[in-house]
Amino acid sequence: NPCFFFVAKPLRFATGGRTAFLLTLPVLSYLGVEAYRTVQSATVVHALEKAEEAVEQADYLYSCGETEKLYQLLLQYKDSDDAEFLWRLARASRDLSLLAHIAADEKKRLTFEAFEFAKKALEKNEACFAAHKWYAVCLSDIGDYEGVKVKIGNSYIIKEHLQRAIELNPKDATSIHILGYWCFAFAELAWYQRKVAAMIFASPPTATYEEALAFFLKAEEVDPNFYSKNLLMLGKSYMSLKDQGNAVLWLRKARDYPPHTEEDKEVHKEALDLLKKLSA
Repeated sequence: NPCFFFVAKPLRFATGGRTAFLLTLPVLSYLGVEAYRTVQSATVVHALEKAEEAVEQADYLYSCGETEKLYQLLLQYKDSDDAEFLWRLARASRDLSLLAHIAADEKKRLTFEAFEFAKKALEKNEACFAAHKWYAVCLSDIGDYEGVKVKIGNSYIIKEHLQRAIELNPKDATSIHILGYWCFAFAELAWYQRKVAAMIFASPPTATYEEALAFFLKAEEVDPNFYSKNLLMLGKSYMSLKDQGNAVLWLRKARDYPPHTEEDKEVHKEALDLLKKLSA
């Protein structure tokens, strides 16, 4: 979702402990300090403005689906201490890893890189909802390389970070959608995966299709038609609940969603296949 906001923090200058010393300085020297402070302040403000411009440019590239350009732009800020750059870099690394032409070894490298950026974003700002969201997503992704046991073992952590993201920003439809996806995944967990979950946890994670549906509906309420996959998951949830009428309604919406990304095209194809299955 491109609608994230960059909020510049107010500048604060620490003067405590030096005030008395400054008062003893000759006026000329004090003016010199003030001039230095003015220049220093202007430099910081300029840097903030430049950072804000970079974030705006990044969000524009994201909205246009320019994944590789976005990644190259944000890579300049990989050593930043600003969570706003870091979570965007995590998202860009992940999106790049999902492109069809990316080789398997590069995909893996980008997947782990994305997680490291998300982790750093969270360390820099625990109150950043997007850092929690992309930490959860990227933690799930690395589980694909570390096996079912690790993936299921991380599931509670993933859920906690998604819940924290929603707590920090209840209007972020993508966090709500991902939590719905989490519920759907555990609702349809295969029997052998349930056995693995039971070996890891005394009380393994569980969820129902009804819970998943509630999150997908909530996401749609917060931001209607924001994401083709949410429309598809609504259709699939209704299918799982044997509600064919609503399943067809949402699958048609998924099918007719304008395809802007590779994922949109995949959603279109899956929605078509499911509609054929329902009409058979």
